[in-house]
Amino acid sequence: MDPRARSRPPRRRVDGVLLLDKPAGLSSNAALQRAKRLFNAEKAGHTGTLDPLASGLLPLCFGDATKFAQALLDAGKVYVAGVRFGIATSTGDAEGAVVAEAPVTFTRAELEQAMSGFVGRIAQVPPRHSALKYQGRNYYDYARAGVEIPRVARPVDVDALELLDWTPPIAQWRVACGKGTYIRTLAEDVAVALACCAHLAALRRTATGPFDLDSAIALPALEALAPAERDALLLPADAPLAGIPRLDLDRDTAARLTLGQLATVSQRADGRFRGYGPAGRFLGLVEVTGGDLRAVRLVRPPDAP
Repeated sequence: MDPRARSRPPRRRVDGVLLLDKPAGLSSNAALQRAKRLFNAEKAGHTGTLDPLASGLLPLCFGDATKFAQALLDAGKVYVAGVRFGIATSTGDAEGAVVAEAPVTFTRAELEQAMSGFVGRIAQVPPRHSALKYQGRNYYDYARAGVEIPRVARPVDVDALELLDWTPPIAQWRVACGKGTYIRTLAEDVAVALACCAHLAALRRTATGPFDLDSAIALPALEALAPAERDALLLPADAPLAGIPRLDLDRDTAARLTLGQLATVSQRADGRFRGYGPAGRFLGLVEVTGGDLRAVRLVRPPDAP
């Protein structure tokens, strides 16, 4: 047995969401594992990968909050991106080898005009270097092996694409987008519209769903805190469901729900809700259909191991 394992305290139950400011140069999973060790948590997961090149908001879910992480995976994101025009790379970002160069001759007005064509629902071909899968393997595995695979354009939503600064050949963008949008591909596509080329030079996520970077903590600051101070930073386990309506249940209905039994509610529209029992205790995600109430995902009782 590893002698260090004997000195580690047993993992503990931790439920909640931590808003972490991930540094550049660290993978999302590495950041998650460092935070998980600091909290000595039994279970944890992140809510949307940031590439090692990128920094910014990475919500981490612990314990029961992991059951609702999909809500944040599906949520809209906001980024500040640095785009370097005139140079294309093999990966579409600053980590790749230079594969093409072109003069940067367009004006700010022409750049903004080109950008306006990529707002709304657009078709985007995923990059060769991505974690999407083809026949059970990641795209980037094929790319590293020099194997071309079919990559089909997918619809993505770009809610806003704003030019914050233009100091040729570098543009700084603010991008608000939906799930599955690749900012490096967006940079390449805008460049093509300008008869140029580009790559993503820097990326920082500033918002995920209802959460923004102003409320996040950096890893060094998290490491400097006492355990109780770290715990105080956690948002409740229902935080990922903040955009879903609330449904308060009486004691009997809550009891039936937690026993896995069908319950009924009156005068309530169909849909999914955050369910709460007596004293406002969060029960989990519930669904109402024609007055029938069923559990979708429930949290553990407070006294459960």
